[in-house]
Amino acid sequence: MYKTMAINAGSSSLKWKCYEMPEEKVIASGIVERIGLKESLFSIDYNEGQAFNMVINIDTHEVAVEMLLEQLIDLAIIEDYSEITGVGHRVAAGGESFADSVLITEGDLKEIERLAELAPLHNPANAMGIRAFKQVLPDIASVAVFDTSFHQTMAKEQYLYSIPIEYYEKHHARRYGYHGTSHKYVSQRAAEILNKPVEKLKLISCHLGNGASVCAVEGGKSVVTSMGFTPMAGLTMGTRSGDIDVSLLPYLMEKENISDLNDMMTILNKESGLKGLSGFSSDMRDLFEQEEENERATLALRIFEDRVKKYIGAYAATMNGVDAIIFTAGIGENAIQTRHNIISGLGFLNVVIDADENNCRGIEKRISAKESGVDVLLIPTDEELMIARDIERLR
Repeated sequence: MYKTMAINAGSSSLKWKCYEMPEEKVIASGIVERIGLKESLFSIDYNEGQAFNMVINIDTHEVAVEMLLEQLIDLAIIEDYSEITGVGHRVAAGGESFADSVLITEGDLKEIERLAELAPLHNPANAMGIRAFKQVLPDIASVAVFDTSFHQTMAKEQYLYSIPIEYYEKHHARRYGYHGTSHKYVSQRAAEILNKPVEKLKLISCHLGNGASVCAVEGGKSVVTSMGFTPMAGLTMGTRSGDIDVSLLPYLMEKENISDLNDMMTILNKESGLKGLSGFSSDMRDLFEQEEENERATLALRIFEDRVKKYIGAYAATMNGVDAIIFTAGIGENAIQTRHNIISGLGFLNVVIDADENNCRGIEKRISAKESGVDVLLIPTDEELMIARDIERLR
C-alpha cells in the first residue's frame, strides 16, 4: 500500500486529502487557512475521528507544506515521506493547452502560470501549491488535474462566441468552462446509481456553491457548460455576477466615475452575485436566515434559482431531453429549499421532486418522486478522489 495526496491550493489556503491506494481510502484530510496572515489555522482529521488543530503564523505555502508533512509523520499517519508516491493538484484553467491531466514538467508549470489570464483568482494559487510541494518532495510524481479538461469535448458551436472568428484564431477567445472535475465525477457516479452506461445517458449536472455552474453531459462527455472564458460567466454566484450585457460595463463606469476596467472587473468578481444583490452576504445560509424579513435576501435567492432553472431548460433543449438532473457542491448538497424551488419550476420537463426524500443534506440520494419522468439525484462531489485516480493513472 502507498499514499497519494490530492491538493487544492488557494491564495491563502491549502486544502488536502491523503489516500491509501489503490484502495482509495481516505486516511487523513485537512486545511491550512490564512497563509501569509497572522494566526493561520492548521487542522488535520485522521484515524476516523481524531483531530489535530493549532493556530500559528504561517508565512508561505512552502512553510505550510513542510508543517503538513511533518505532522503526517508526528501523528503516525505516515512513517516516512517515501510512502507518498504521488501528489495531484487541482488547477482551474488549462485552456486549450491541456485536454487531460498531466505529469507536471517545468514547462507545464510555466504554462499554468501563463494561463492565469483565464483564471486570475485561481491559477496563480494553484501554481504556488505545485511549486511548494515540488520544493519539499521534488522526486515524486506530480500531477495537474484541470477544471477545464472535461469540457474540451464541446463542439465549436458551443464553445465559440459570436465575435470575429480571428479573435479565436489569434487569441483563443472562447468558452472554456470550469468545475470539470466535479461534473465528471458526479456524472460517472450518476450512471452507477442509475445502473446504466454513462454513454447512454443525458445528464444535467448542477455544481452549486460559492462558484456555480451547470453542465450538459451526454454520453459521458461535456456538451456545453455555463461558465465561459473565465469562471465569471453563467449563473449568479456568491460574489460573481454571472451573465450580464457587456454594454453595462462602459455605462456603469461612466456613471460611477470608474476609470480603470480592472476596478470594474473586481466589482463583477468580488462584489456582485448574492453579495451584491443582498447587500450583506455571499453565503446562502445568511440569506436563508433573513429571507422572511429582508426583501433583498429573498430577491437574491429567487434570482439564483431562476438562473439555474433557465440553464437546465436550455441544456435539456440542447440535448433534446434529459434523463437525470444532479445537484452537487455546497449549496446543491445542502440547500433543501433551493433544490425544491428549482425543480418545482421545471414541470414542463415532467420532473417532480419528492419533498420527503429531498429533506436531507450532504448524502447521496435520489430525491425525485416515483412519478417523475426525470431522475433527480443528490450526489456529494469528490474532486479529490478524481485527482487521486488521475495520479494512479499517470504516475
